[in-house]
Formats: sequence, C-alpha cells, structure tokens
Amino acid sequence: MKTTLKLEEAAMAAAGIYFLSLFNLNLPVWVWIILFFTPDIGMLGYLINNKVGAVSYNIFHHKGIAIGVAAIGYYLQNDVLTASGILLFAHASFDRIAGYGLKYQDGFKNTHLGNLEKKK
Repeated sequence: MKTTLKLEEAAMAAAGIYFLSLFNLNLPVWVWIILFFTPDIGMLGYLINNKVGAVSYNIFHHKGIAIGVAAIGYYLQNDVLTASGILLFAHASFDRIAGYGLKYQDGFKNTHLGNLEKKK
C-alpha cells in the first residue's frame, strides 16, 4: 500500500485511540490492549467457509459500521456502545496499516487493498 494511505490510516488509528481515552470506561490499559484485538474474532467465520468468513470479518472491520455504532452510542449517551464503535474504527485503521483490508469472498488474502500474498 502506498505510504500516503498508510499515514492516513495511522492518523485515523491515532484519532480513534485518542477518542478511546475520552471514553475509557475507567478500564486499565491492559484491558484495552486485549479489547483492541477482539474484532479479529471475525476471522473465525473462515472455519465455516470463505463466504461466511468474509462477511463476519467485514462486519467487525467496516469503518462505516464502526462509525454507526459510535454515533448510536453517543446519541443514546451509552459510553460502552460509543467506546465499542470507536474501538472498531481504531482497530480497522490499525489493520489497514498492515494491508489487511475488507475481504472478498474468494479467500482471506484477497482484500480491497490488494492481495496479501507476495507476488512472485
């Protein structure tokens, strides 16, 4: 992925982490570190098949869904829901720095950012 896109994703991840500090729910940092990687449970769908895997992974890594969850939480004044949406957004941005984008249904390594397999 181009450096500019990686920098953009890094800025979004940093913004997400900043907003998480505002909605920290008084949890210790070590809990947030664990929670930060929980959206990757979406990969478990690949144990069923590629289609289910792609759908479940994309639900947990779609920034639009993340923003929607955070907005609903903010509107309802529900800090847990707000923090969950922000966490999903920050995690998705963090993953995209490494090239992990939204998945196509033909396999985990085929993403909207390109194929994760090294081209020979």
